Amino acid sequence: MTEAFIIDACRTPRGIGKPGKGALSEIHPQQLGATVLKALAERNKINTAEVDDIIWGTSSQRGTQSGDLGRMAALDAGYDVRSSAMTLDRFCGSGITSVNIAATNIMSGMEDMTIAGGTEMMSRFGTDAKADSPFLDSGNKRLREVHPQPHQGVCADAIATLEGIDREAVDALAYVSQQNAQRAIEEGRFDKSLIAVHKEDGSLALDKEEFPRPQTTPESLAELEPSFAKLADIPLDEDGTTFRKLVTQAYPDLDINHVHHAGNSSGVVDGAAALLLASEDYAKANGLKARAKVKAIANMGDSPTLMLNAPVPAAKKVLEKAGLTIADIDLFEVNEAFSVVTEKFIRDLDIDRSRINVNGGAMALGHPIGATGSILVGTMLDELERQDKQFGLITMCAAGGMAPAIIIERV
Repeated sequence: MTEAFIIDACRTPRGIGKPGKGALSEIHPQQLGATVLKALAERNKINTAEVDDIIWGTSSQRGTQSGDLGRMAALDAGYDVRSSAMTLDRFCGSGITSVNIAATNIMSGMEDMTIAGGTEMMSRFGTDAKADSPFLDSGNKRLREVHPQPHQGVCADAIATLEGIDREAVDALAYVSQQNAQRAIEEGRFDKSLIAVHKEDGSLALDKEEFPRPQTTPESLAELEPSFAKLADIPLDEDGTTFRKLVTQAYPDLDINHVHHAGNSSGVVDGAAALLLASEDYAKANGLKARAKVKAIANMGDSPTLMLNAPVPAAKKVLEKAGLTIADIDLFEVNEAFSVVTEKFIRDLDIDRSRINVNGGAMALGHPIGATGSILVGTMLDELERQDKQFGLITMCAAGGMAPAIIIERV
């Protein structure tokens, strides 16, 4: 089997995902994607006509993010028209899945150079939203009866209750995330991959992270009201269905303890990321220096009702495929969709906290849904190099109760 090598990774800063308030909110999604695609081509001096395919992740494919955003971004970036592209949706897992598919295409021997990445403009969700959600569509009661799928924040609180993870624990992890992110920013740990975003007139839109709140303290987190207690009881249809009822449909005796809030949940942001992958033969023939190789990939499903619990079984599956153990992994990136996701991962797999999300996570930096996985792979690549380490495991929860995973090995 051909090995897939990661040549380079870059990303935009993450801008606050609110219309008119975030620095990226007025940028067109294809322009944001084009920013990283153009940078990737220029940094590595690639012939874009030889890019076999671009695999792009975008979760909310509606409005300005519809119509194969990967292809439109590539054209906007000035890529040769012969470089094809597709856009996929695995909800939050889209950005890892794009990397996994791009790597698989090379490993199969069918392609020589691919690009993976993703874009998500969460500031567009309000203006580009459609009325029905696949989880809440009242016309699809049959699926709801078989697999009730609540709001993800209510799921996070339900998991915390079932696992006995209290408010103090989830707040403590959120505080660590902010501290780690601030240290990473101050020490320039993101600088190698960070690409400034400019407006159409050439003026600077954003060149640094916009979301972090380094002033966060344990005391300020403790003062925040839980975000999902009231949401859990809002009627969703004429039958009086609520998110709480959807949970108790599967867990009838569960009295949910609401512990998540804006400070220990992922931030709403805009962002894009891209990675360049190639076969060993193509890289050598074209002067491309490999930075890492894809050791193993995996996908895992779990309870759609709890939604967020698949990262642990996904990690176990990808470790088995790689022939590695937890002890072999130097660093972990587990998306902080909600604090409980990472806290449960740490507890279930007995992870040394100094090896996971060492540069902060989505609670501090934000979670541009379809792009986050690609951002995390790039962050892992940079950190393995900085620490002179070998193996990194990246995984994240996704709606529907899923989790993709990947292990990369620095070369």
